[in-house]
Amino acid sequence: MNRETVVAEALALLDEVGLDAVSTRRLAKRLGVEQPSLYWYFRTKKDLVAAMAEAAMAPHATAPLPAPGDDWREWFLANTRSFRRTLLMRRDGARLHAGSTPTGDLDRLRRKMDFLVAAGVPERDARMAMLAAGRYTVGSVLEEQAEAAAADRAELPAEVPVIDHESAFEAGLALILNGLAHRAGVAPPRP
Repeated sequence: MNRETVVAEALALLDEVGLDAVSTRRLAKRLGVEQPSLYWYFRTKKDLVAAMAEAAMAPHATAPLPAPGDDWREWFLANTRSFRRTLLMRRDGARLHAGSTPTGDLDRLRRKMDFLVAAGVPERDARMAMLAAGRYTVGSVLEEQAEAAAADRAELPAEVPVIDHESAFEAGLALILNGLAHRAGVAPPRP
């Protein structure tokens, strides 16, 4: 057993039972060890959840960074969509990620910001747009995953309209990008 195995099994447990039911006791049982042995790898459950959040973000964290010749608007859309896809890969992915600190991703964040600024986006607007897009994405996925969980438990009344979450997400993302493009003084990309 090693740290990576513990995190991988914790994520598998998350996918099976959801974030509220993940516990060190359940994880230890799953791994066939005593609960105190997990403290060798993680001092607290909070440390474990932080490691789970970081590992769950790996698909987005390893996505290609923007290149100097890339259209910043197209990159902004692709980056935000990648973030959404990654959050949706895990049960309660948005809840797991919400409030986490991207300590291992700071260099990538700086490079993304530098790319936007080099493309002519004012620095403050670039920072606020990245923050807004990230929070918008987490909120959208949080709602989508909560609705899916409620539907699985048959808690949604029949009169609740069905939402096309992807279309709704894309519409909101376009509004964010159009606002940023307006602030940067350029035309938004065509849909």
